[in-house]
Amino acid sequence: MKINASEIRVGMLLEHKDDLWQVLKTQHVKPGKGGAFAQVEMKSVIKNTKLNERFRSSESVEKASLEETEFNYLYKDETNYFFMNPKSFEQIQIKKDLIGEKGKLLTENLVVSVVFYNEKPISVDLPKQITCKIKSTDAALKGQTVTSSYKPALLDNGLNIQVPPFVESGDEIIVDTRNLEYLKKI
Repeated sequence: MKINASEIRVGMLLEHKDDLWQVLKTQHVKPGKGGAFAQVEMKSVIKNTKLNERFRSSESVEKASLEETEFNYLYKDETNYFFMNPKSFEQIQIKKDLIGEKGKLLTENLVVSVVFYNEKPISVDLPKQITCKIKSTDAALKGQTVTSSYKPALLDNGLNIQVPPFVESGDEIIVDTRNLEYLKKI
């Protein structure tokens, strides 16, 4: 879908120079002399490189058309995670590098949203909140203020996060999957 350069916003995915780019920053400039333009900083989703590009306001750019499908997580091996479409029972595999640290939050039958570009998976979106159990955590130090003191904790899935001092080993907590941070104790 073609859009005008003045409609480019942060977070959009654009097709440019035979690659898929995510917009990181955009600035619309109207100089005193000459035509207006959009200065756009983009990151390649596939090659992981950055690009600064200047588009004239009259130019049009191609907004990427993405397909989002829900899948259930099945299992993992050394290099891949395996998912199944609950409607068609089709199975796909996605490289561990694509999911990164968030892969530790995957549990059997967890429903995730897989984003496809040209029938190739480019990202996996987990539910916004996931319940985890604290495997071990340090004892809280007395005398520290409650507002600023967090302590390290190891979750049962192997993920290390910071938790408030009142959280103990064995407690169940809710973790925000977008930034891998503690939200609340259950």
